[in-house]
Amino acid sequence: MSTTPSKTMAALWMAGWLSLTLVMAVAGREAARAVNVFEIMEVRSLTGFVLLLPIIHRAGGFKLLRTQRLPEHIGRNFIHYVAQLGWFFALTLIPIGQVVAIEFTMPIWTAILAASFLSERITPWKIAAIVLGLVGVIVIVRPAAGEINPGQLIALGAAMGFGVSMALVKSLTRTESPLSILFWMIVVQSVAGVVPTLFVWTWPSVDIWAWMGVIAVCGTFSHYCLASAMRYADATVVVPMDFLRVPLTATAGWLLYSERLDAWTVLGAALILCGNLLNLRPSTPVPARAP
Repeated sequence: MSTTPSKTMAALWMAGWLSLTLVMAVAGREAARAVNVFEIMEVRSLTGFVLLLPIIHRAGGFKLLRTQRLPEHIGRNFIHYVAQLGWFFALTLIPIGQVVAIEFTMPIWTAILAASFLSERITPWKIAAIVLGLVGVIVIVRPAAGEINPGQLIALGAAMGFGVSMALVKSLTRTESPLSILFWMIVVQSVAGVVPTLFVWTWPSVDIWAWMGVIAVCGTFSHYCLASAMRYADATVVVPMDFLRVPLTATAGWLLYSERLDAWTVLGAALILCGNLLNLRPSTPVPARAP
């Protein structure tokens, strides 16, 4: 299913993704303090399925969600599920701004996979955007005296998984609707998490139920925004827009948890913004050859 490329539409959908994932990071930290991450993921998936039912009905029913690419959906969502588990667990070990910052090694893997397997062009502007964004992330993280704790390693592993997942989403958008991609994500991840959740289940308090509800809403519709953005632009255009999540999350960590926000963070955020502005430059048309 073809869609007219539009960086403006991709940017609007990514704004939705950024807002929802920022809220989910805060909710994830609060919930993971009290219950196991398997439990959080399972409640998120099952609640997401309920939230999706009215949208499916309005779109024409389950018949529109049939797919010829079930193995790709299963593979993509298993990888994403493991990465998401790591992401939630890392939130309990290191500052939320640092989790998201480390996550932004993801564009390296996404860009390589998209260029290698999806035949996407990596222009000099895209390379500059990725480099500036990653430099900004490094400036923000600045591992103290070279120390890397387990939370940082888990966050890095999650970033690699998200990179693979992102490239697979782009591949799926060539034939699948955002609704179909989201539906199969919820189905696959619900099945994958049933057994582990039964072993670790503890009944949450009312406030933790509320946080898990926020995670479910944000997790469900953030992926709809992401899949929609991928329909309007290459992965190497969409992913650098996501760099803005780093300064936004660092600011939330400072306001809510008194996590440090200093001049280095501001400098890193500026580099990330510059990278995004470069990436949004219109492509130079290739001059036609004279007959």
